[in-house]
Amino acid sequence: MDLVQGKNVIITGASRGIGRGIALAFAKEGANVAFTYSSSAGPAEELENELIALGVKAKAYQSNAADFESAQQLADDVVATFGSIDVLINNAGITKDNLLMRITEEDFDEVIKVNLKSVFNMTKAVQRTMLKQRYGSLIHMSSVVGVKGNAGQSNYAASKAGIIGFSKSIALELGSRNIRSNVIAPGFIETEMTGKLPEDVVAQWRAGIPLKRGGTPEDVANACLFLSSDLSAYITGQVVNVDGGMLT
Repeated sequence: MDLVQGKNVIITGASRGIGRGIALAFAKEGANVAFTYSSSAGPAEELENELIALGVKAKAYQSNAADFESAQQLADDVVATFGSIDVLINNAGITKDNLLMRITEEDFDEVIKVNLKSVFNMTKAVQRTMLKQRYGSLIHMSSVVGVKGNAGQSNYAASKAGIIGFSKSIALELGSRNIRSNVIAPGFIETEMTGKLPEDVVAQWRAGIPLKRGGTPEDVANACLFLSSDLSAYITGQVVNVDGGMLT
């Protein structure tokens, strides 16, 4: 089954990690991929070439989703190049972890801006196109931390919980136009970033997960494929926890 064959997808923050895994999975299923990166020009160019080699249309855009005008410009550029926007995956995000007594106002504001405001910016930017099409799938990357909280991550948890409330509201607003809005909440996903953690720390994480392993970018990508495809045509306003049972 061609889950997303011929669909045009935007993925923010896709030059590495989960975003990269999503981009590759979509290209393998025949989707055309527009993706953004902030500063990793080398990895972005490498990924663009990899995606094109899979036989789809692909383009990397250096764009800051946290900036309202940049998001609008990106949506316009993608429509001009690809013709439509069928799927938006809001994946861009940062962490600036600290306990409340030590966290700075700047670190709080920056995480909210990059993680939460970017979701508003990008969703608003693609809305017009999706309304005209009377079709679209919006997928927003939250986290298990946004569902249950985590000590030392109040800014991150607030931003990721905000994404859930935003998505549910948009699902109610745009459902009558056949535009769906859902959230994916990944748990402990093993990427190059987690590869820098001490092995005993990673082992401890795995031991606390019912499936006894960390997730992969492909695990998250598969959930994105499902929510982008017609298999999920009657699913909107939901949060899908891709966490190996962490929140069970």
